[in-house]
Amino acid sequence: MMNVTVETSGNVVIAYLIGEIDHHTAGEVREEIDNAVMLNKPCHLIIDFRNVTFMDSSGIGLVMGRYRLLQSILPSAGIEIKNVTPQTKKIMELAGLGRISIIKELKNEEVK
Repeated sequence: MMNVTVETSGNVVIAYLIGEIDHHTAGEVREEIDNAVMLNKPCHLIIDFRNVTFMDSSGIGLVMGRYRLLQSILPSAGIEIKNVTPQTKKIMELAGLGRISIIKELKNEEVK
């Protein structure tokens, strides 16, 4: 089961992903994010992976597709991937997402 909560703040759209990202859930998530992007035409899209419990290659496709949509609306728009695990960050960078987005690892709140 995958859920997504989309928030808009000024010219930024933030998508909080929850649960598993696979080929069954990616379509629903894609639709929610795309609707918010088309409606708000943001100059920055943040996809937050903090509460993602599983991701297969559909997660890579999800990010790449949102990047392409964003670029078609506003070529100067940027995308940021937040709160990924070190393993997920490595996979995303190997897939080339580091060239099109900023990828930030989940920070451990206990470590100051």
